[in-house]
Order: sequence, then structure tokens, then C-alpha cells
Amino acid sequence: MNSQIERIKEKIEPLRQEIINHKVYNAIKTIDDLKVFMQYHVYAVWDFMSLLKSLQNNLTCTSVPWFPFGSADTRFLINEIIVGEESDVDLGGNRKSHFELYLDAMKQCGADSSKIEIFIQTLKSSADFDESYYKSQTPKEAAEFVDFTFNIIKSQKAYLQSAIFTFGREDLIPGMFISIINEIHKKFPNEISIFKYYIERHIEVDGDHHSHLALKMTASLCKENELFWKEAEEAIITSLEKRIELWNGVYKTLAVNRQQKVY
Repeated sequence: MNSQIERIKEKIEPLRQEIINHKVYNAIKTIDDLKVFMQYHVYAVWDFMSLLKSLQNNLTCTSVPWFPFGSADTRFLINEIIVGEESDVDLGGNRKSHFELYLDAMKQCGADSSKIEIFIQTLKSSADFDESYYKSQTPKEAAEFVDFTFNIIKSQKAYLQSAIFTFGREDLIPGMFISIINEIHKKFPNEISIFKYYIERHIEVDGDHHSHLALKMTASLCKENELFWKEAEEAIITSLEKRIELWNGVYKTLAVNRQQKVY
């Protein structure tokens, strides 16, 4: 394993553990709690696709006439993941992106999908993120999460995009959360079957094979450039901190909701 990769893994392990053991998971006890989680998490599901498509634009040939570009291993990784993310199958065998699948899951369980839908509609017509956040009343933590991702995208630095894709998105679903989902599913099988399926597909698609290729991609892009590795480490740390802040936002909302129920 690349020594720089090992150094980054060691440096970010406390942040990864903070995410995996975040108190938000224990706070999700009911289907209503899960709805709140989904209303925040859906923004991360959406902006993941933009990060992935940006990598595709930077690391493969997406223009005409076509010419071979970049590493074939990297092209394979990006294109394979895009196939899985952009055109997977739902429970009925219909082709859907994971984002569309997530929206279906929100609607099935009664989670409010209006904010993310207004956000996307406004962004399509205006290309203005601030206006889109304002009109959709996007939660602050979700807006900050998306802003960070798009700052990395706008940098046009493929090695940074690869770094946060590799370390900021993979392997962050704890077994505890899966157990909670399974317990809620036992009580409400007709309300969260799509979400349970989404989580299972996410784990299956982002398995060891993709993780190995993603690490290889980041190492290949950073090469022996110390500045690249330093920038990558900083971006990864910020990416994980933004994820923690996103989960903090969910937790605070759940706490407020519980307090209101008490009174």
C-alpha cells in the first residue's frame, strides 16, 4: 500500500470513527426520526453524482471526437460506478439512479422531499446555489455540505475530487445503522422497504473492489507530488468534518422534535 495513503488513513481514523459512532444513529428510533435523517441525507446522495460526473469529465474522454485519455483502470472505475449509480435497478427491476431511488424511498415512508425537489428545480433554471438554498429552505448543514463538494468540483483538480470521493464517501455506513433500519423495517415493512434496499445496494455497489480501485486512482493522480498529497489530506479532513456537521444537524433537529413532543 502507498505510504501516503497509509499516512492519510492514520490521520483521518479519529474522524472516521466519530462519523461511524455518531450519536445520531442511536437517536433514530422511529420512522419519523428516519424521515428527518433522509431529509438531510438526500443532499449528500444528490451531490455525490455531481462529484462522480466531474471525475468522469476530468479522467475520461467525454467529448467528440473521442481519443483515449487517462488510465484504463481509472476509466473502468469511473464508468462502472456511474453505471451503478445512474442506472441501477429498483425493487421492481426498473432502471433508476440511486438518487431517484432515494426519492422513491422518501415518498414511500412519507418523508418530505419538497425541499430537495425545489432546490433542484431552482438550480436547473437559475444555476444559482444561494437562491436555490433560499427558495427550498435547505437546512444550513446540508447547504454547507453541498457547497464544499462543489468548491472541490470547481477547483478542477481531479486529485482532490478523487481524494474526497475515495475517503469522504466510502465505508461510512456503520453496522449499527443497518441494524436500526432492519428493526424499523420489521415494524414498517411497507414504509421503508425501498430505503432498506437502497442501503443494501449502496453497500453492495461500494464494495472492496471499488474501494481498491479508488485508492489506486488517488495514488495515481497525486503521484509523488507532496503538495498534491498535502492538499488531498486537507480536503479529505474537511470533507469528513462536513459529514459530521451534517449528522449534527440531523441530531439537533431530532432533539428539538422530541422536546416539542414532551411539551
